[in-house]
Amino acid sequence: MNDIESRDAAQQVDEDVAQQVDVVVIGAGQAGLSSAYHLRRTGFEPDRDFVVLDHSPRPGGAWQFRWPTLTYGKVHGMHALPGMELTGADPSRPSSEVIGAYFDTYERTFDLRVRRPVDVHAVREGEAGRVLVETSAGNWSTRAVINATGTWGRPFWPRYPGQETFRGRQLHTAQYRGPQEFTGQRVIVVGGGASGTQHLMEIAPHAAATSWVTRRPPIFREEPFDENVGRAAVALVEERVRQGLPPGSVVSVTGLPLSDAIRKARADGVLDRLPMFDRITPDGVEWDDGRHIDADVILWATGFRAAIDHLAPLRLREPGGGIRMEGTRVAADPRLHLVGYGPSASTIGANRAGRAAVRDIRRLLAQEAVDVAA
Repeated sequence: MNDIESRDAAQQVDEDVAQQVDVVVIGAGQAGLSSAYHLRRTGFEPDRDFVVLDHSPRPGGAWQFRWPTLTYGKVHGMHALPGMELTGADPSRPSSEVIGAYFDTYERTFDLRVRRPVDVHAVREGEAGRVLVETSAGNWSTRAVINATGTWGRPFWPRYPGQETFRGRQLHTAQYRGPQEFTGQRVIVVGGGASGTQHLMEIAPHAAATSWVTRRPPIFREEPFDENVGRAAVALVEERVRQGLPPGSVVSVTGLPLSDAIRKARADGVLDRLPMFDRITPDGVEWDDGRHIDADVILWATGFRAAIDHLAPLRLREPGGGIRMEGTRVAADPRLHLVGYGPSASTIGANRAGRAAVRDIRRLLAQEAVDVAA
């Protein structure tokens, strides 16, 4: 029994004091704001019909936590929110500032009334077919939930033998704040995604030495990432969640775009990839073939997992470890939609998922009204 389920058994919530709405949106990143926009656009009133809850201290979703050296010009795949383009942004400004300001303007322009900071503790079965959402700011009783909590709050740390013996520093992408702190150090970057390559290219001019380690050989994509490539990648991830498996990484399907900066880094030996090490030692890492690399820092650019522990009381996970989906709808519970999850984890996918979730929820609520009238 996990902590949430233990609390379920010990705590009985008085639903009479819960605020009543039709829809609760959890998360105000790209997917959450897209969902709120489409709710507003189709006649739902904020505070009366729906509420948006966000645990972050300010607008910007996960972008507000990105490292300062990730400028807007370096951002890969940022797609505008529905109804309002992001125009005139200075490419040299930190993406956290640019996108944070854009999200802030968006929330105010469409009067989305995001409540923050609010921590959602648990989502559980309520009374009379409703869903109860328990939070640090009180409880909501709702007819449907759009979960848009993303992944930033759940960084993935792989485990390797000897990890606890390492005398240097270990950190995750979520804790990365720029290359200067690695000056004169020997750094191993683990991970074959976009973050790993960005970290390496930034750190290499400052560090004494860098090494790049990945589980699989990276795939660099020469051809442009067009609509057909994107559709094929999303389809593969969608098939996994349809089967109830954890969503895979879209980057593992699409590969890394071969930009001029990456070409130079490869030519300079910065992106000279090594296979995954077998163990961590007090002063570095080593392989079974006897090879050893000394290190002061191991930077885990190993991605994130879906932040959905608060949904545990609903027992949605399938034997395969994931949540089986039909579009954005949870197959086992049509009241629940996951946006920004699996195939909709990209920014353009999050926009489409928000629209699809709202369309489905409107049908669900309309059918409920027909059933009550009958």
